[in-house]
Amino acid sequence: MTRNAVRILFSLTLPLILVALALTTPANAQQAVRLQYKTSSPGATTAQAEPWFQLYNDGTTSIPLNQVKIRYYLTGTETYRFACSWAVVSCSTVTGQFVRQSGADQYLEVAFTSGTLAPGANTGDLQLRFYRADWQNFTQSDDYSFGSQTTYANWDKVTVYVNGQLAWGRPTGSDPTPTPTPTVTPPGSQGVLFDDFSYTSSADPRLSQRGWTVRSNSGGPGVAGATWSPSAITFPGGLLTLDSSTNGTASGTVQTELSTAARKFREGTYAARVRFSDAPTSGPDGEHLVQTFFTITPLTFNMDPDYGELDFEYLPNGGWGEPGNILYTTSWETYQADPWQAVNTHTEERTSFNGWHDLVIQVSGGRIKYYVDGRLFADHGDIYYPETPMWIMFNQWFIDLQGGTTPRSYRQQVDWVYHSKNEVVSPADVLSRVSTFRTAGTAFQDTVPSS
Repeated sequence: MTRNAVRILFSLTLPLILVALALTTPANAQQAVRLQYKTSSPGATTAQAEPWFQLYNDGTTSIPLNQVKIRYYLTGTETYRFACSWAVVSCSTVTGQFVRQSGADQYLEVAFTSGTLAPGANTGDLQLRFYRADWQNFTQSDDYSFGSQTTYANWDKVTVYVNGQLAWGRPTGSDPTPTPTPTVTPPGSQGVLFDDFSYTSSADPRLSQRGWTVRSNSGGPGVAGATWSPSAITFPGGLLTLDSSTNGTASGTVQTELSTAARKFREGTYAARVRFSDAPTSGPDGEHLVQTFFTITPLTFNMDPDYGELDFEYLPNGGWGEPGNILYTTSWETYQADPWQAVNTHTEERTSFNGWHDLVIQVSGGRIKYYVDGRLFADHGDIYYPETPMWIMFNQWFIDLQGGTTPRSYRQQVDWVYHSKNEVVSPADVLSRVSTFRTAGTAFQDTVPSS
C-alpha cells in the first residue's frame, strides 16, 4: 500500500474513531463515575425487585449528587412503585420515578436532592426496591438491568448520567419525550396538598414542618383507656402505616391516628390510596375495628350545627351490629354523645374491601360524592353538607374488645393523599395528577391557604 493510500484510509477512519471515543468517554474525564450493583432478591420472579447500588467517584473533582441520575431498565408496561429501604446518604435525599420508553419498555430513574460525592469516595449502600402497584408478583429475569449476583460488582447494564451526559454504562431503548413539570395550582383550583409520605419515622421533624400531627393524647373514638401511640405509626417504603393492636384489655390496646394540624379544608376534592386489611398481621382474628380516611370539624357542644364530618370507614370484622365486613361512607350534620343522638346519612356495601383502593370525595355545589376505585359509591348533600373548615385524618381504632389475652395487631396503609381546594377533580384526573407529581420527583406540596 502506498503512503498516499495509507493517508487516505486514515483520513476516512479518523472520524469513526472519534465518534466511538465520544460514545464511550464520560462527558468529563475528571469525573470518572463507576457503578456497582447487587440484588437482595435474586429470583427470576419476585414480589419486589431489590437493586442495591454503590456509586464511585474515581475522578479528581467532586460531583454534586443533584446532577446525577441512575437508570435501571425494565421490560414491560406494568405500573410500579419505588421505595428506598435504606441509604448511607439518607433515603430522604433519594428519589425515584418510572419513565416510559417507546414500545413496551421503561426505566427507573434514581436521583438525589442534595449531597456531594468527593474524589475517591463512594455513596455507600443505596438499598432500593420497587414493586407492582397491584402487589402482584412479576418476572424480573427479562429486565435488561437485572443481574442475580448478591455481591457487589461493576455493572454496566445500569447507566449513570451526570449533568445529562452519559458517564457510565450501556443504555438500551429510546429516551421518551420529557415529562412536563406539574402545574403548582391547576386551573380552577385555589391550592393543592399532595404528600407521598416519604418520611423516616413518626418522629421525623418534616411531619410537623409539613403540617401533620401524630396523635398521642388520650380520648375517643374507640376503647376507653386505650393508648394513641406515635411509635405505632411508621413509613416503610414511603407508605403511611398504622399498626393498631390489643391484648384484650384497655390498657393493652394501641390505636393510631395521623391528622393535618390545620383546619383549612372544606370544598374541593379529597383523595387517598388506602390499603384496608381483613386479617390481622399477627394473632387471632375477630376484633371489631375501624380503618378510615375522613375529614372532620371539632364538636364544640352537643348538637353543634357547625360540626362536619365526611367518612370512609371500613369494618373488616363488622361491628355496630353488623356481622361481617362492611364499608361505610357517612356524612354528618351533628351529634351528641350522651345520650347518643346522631344526625347523619350513610351509604354502605357489605362485602370485603381487602387490599388497595383509590378513595375520592368531591365536595361542591351542596353535594358530597364518594368514589371507590373510580366508581360512584354515594351521593349525599342537603343538611349534611359541611359548613366549616375541617382537618384531614387517617386513623385505625377498636370499637370494642372481644376478649382473649393473645396479642393481635391490624394494619392500615396509605400510599398518598391529595386535595385540590375549590375544584372538582374526577377520580381519573386525580390519579393522573398524582402520577405527574411522582414522575417529577415531588414528594410533598402544600399551597392550600390557611383560610
